[in-house]
Amino acid sequence: MDVGKVKGIGPKSLLLLNKIGIYTLDDLVTHYPFRYDILKRSNLREVSSDEKVIVDGKVESIPILMRFKAGLNKLNFRLVTEHGVVGVSIFNRAFMKSNLTIGANIIVIGKFDSKKNIITASDIKFGALNNQEKIESVYHCTSGLTNKNLSTYINTALLMNGKEISDYIPSIYQEKYQFSNKKTALNIVHNPPTIEKLKEAQIRLKYEELFSFMFKINYLKEVHKREKSGIERVIRKTELENIFKVLPFELTSDQQKAIYEIYEDLTSKSRMNRLLQGDVGSGKTIVSIIAMYLNCLSGYQSALMAPTEILATQHYYNILELLKNFPLSLSIELLKGSQTKKEKQDIYQRLASGEIDIVIGTHTLIQEDVHYKNLGLVVTDEQHRFGVNQRALLNAKGLMPDILYMSATPIPRTYALTIYGDMDVSIIKEMPKGRIPIQTYLKKEEEIRDVLELMNQELKEKHQIYVIAPLIEESENSDLTTVLALRDKMNLAFGSRYRIDIVHGKMASAAKDLIMQEFKQNKIQILISTTVIEVGVDVPNASMMVIFDAHRFGLSTLHQLRGRVGRGSIQSKCVLVSNSDTKRLEIMKNTTDGFEISEEDFKLRGHGDLFGTKQSGDMCFKIANLKQDFKILMQAKKDSLDYLIDTTTDKESLKISLINAIHHSTD
Repeated sequence: MDVGKVKGIGPKSLLLLNKIGIYTLDDLVTHYPFRYDILKRSNLREVSSDEKVIVDGKVESIPILMRFKAGLNKLNFRLVTEHGVVGVSIFNRAFMKSNLTIGANIIVIGKFDSKKNIITASDIKFGALNNQEKIESVYHCTSGLTNKNLSTYINTALLMNGKEISDYIPSIYQEKYQFSNKKTALNIVHNPPTIEKLKEAQIRLKYEELFSFMFKINYLKEVHKREKSGIERVIRKTELENIFKVLPFELTSDQQKAIYEIYEDLTSKSRMNRLLQGDVGSGKTIVSIIAMYLNCLSGYQSALMAPTEILATQHYYNILELLKNFPLSLSIELLKGSQTKKEKQDIYQRLASGEIDIVIGTHTLIQEDVHYKNLGLVVTDEQHRFGVNQRALLNAKGLMPDILYMSATPIPRTYALTIYGDMDVSIIKEMPKGRIPIQTYLKKEEEIRDVLELMNQELKEKHQIYVIAPLIEESENSDLTTVLALRDKMNLAFGSRYRIDIVHGKMASAAKDLIMQEFKQNKIQILISTTVIEVGVDVPNASMMVIFDAHRFGLSTLHQLRGRVGRGSIQSKCVLVSNSDTKRLEIMKNTTDGFEISEEDFKLRGHGDLFGTKQSGDMCFKIANLKQDFKILMQAKKDSLDYLIDTTTDKESLKISLINAIHHSTD
């Protein structure tokens, strides 16, 4: 059901909900609170001055509105509480004046100045507290959409449209674990009566999410088992060993092991479905190039899909450079959306005739217009995990290629084998010889002069620098460093001598690609960015990464960011700027091993950023946490497999619903 059909959601609200990823009824009711505020009445006679307090009472006086320069305003009024009358001041809430009528019941949250008997409020809510704790849900919102609006929409949807919400826990497990129905659990999670009830509801919803996920994994595994019609190639091992001899460098033992595992897949009767997992700079690309070459040796075409055009272009030139030394000469092409219609048509024609051996591009490589003569292997780089829909699209073209996925996100093996249970997994941990470890520094904000001096040294050497901020623009409730604020600071320090530019996720893809291209060409010396460059182009001349508010990022994200430098032969540096959580950041200083860091990240914060940002499309759990809920995950894995292979007819209806949900998902 479209979320626009929920009562009270008009066109303007619909756009705001879409902005935060809410399009359907299910999206709305599973937009879970990211935290809960526990509201419990404070005793003003017992609290210290400047301590945070929560009090309720009745408005005693008409609020006085004071206006200042720069659009600031303040409301002042008196509040009658059970401990006497207290003054209340709140900034920038002029719109509340008409509702703060004499006698109105309100709850005030803020800091209490006991000498002046005034609360400087951070928030005011309408209503009253009882003698028990009140638990309030707090949601991720966007400008123009308040927490109250969102809560109202969710509760309206649950009340009016609750019967239309999909429930994916089979009755056998509902009874076994004594779970409440989904509507009840959702009601509790959004409006918790007690902490105990909240935990019960969360466990039920986590189980459902993980059950659905593991059912999907187990179903795909069964589908792959039945797909025995793989391409059986005849490739002599001597041909593979000849490739090793012409390489301009020595492969690591992990790279060789992965290549031999892929070789066994390519020469077997079964269809390959393999994940190649390796740390940043571990040499996954060369492994995939050799896989494509082996595939072409047998007379089949290969396709490599990258997340962006600029990365596809980078792969194209890397492959051209490497394959020029190989025994067999291959035809390699780059397919880009920015090419002219005539250029695309020429590539389409040569792909259909079999003239092109390897084609590199984005997901457009499997669209309707593209036809292959004999596609044998699809390599997907980073964020392109094929789902049922993409495989079905290839099957509709009469194609059953082997598929190799590449991921630069290290995941502890135990977790990888569970969450990627529908695949075989090859892991590259060993780094290539000669790679210079990146030096990592921890700096406090007051040491900014030291940071600028380190940057100045690199710029004098004609090197380039990435500067990372967690936010794009200033937020009313945040003091985090922003991209725009950093641009001003960097312009002040270096703007007269070097070119500085910014890139962030709100920019159009073409604009981002242009800036990244100019950075690669050294037309830009300092690039200020959000984590949009986490998966980015190789810039061998970029020798320094400076990350502000480093404590705001997961360790794995910091490691991915750090991996953007050190791509060449230059000694590279990473500076983590933070006044907080420096003990945690010491882990980054002490190791460059991505797998070790991912283990630490699991211990510290659960699955967090381990799977990249949401746009990478790999892990999108809304309520479950892989580390904290690993026991639930393992039980859900067992239950979902038992349910999948159970042939009882009365279970077919829900099975069909689950399978349909898999086929409608994009993952």
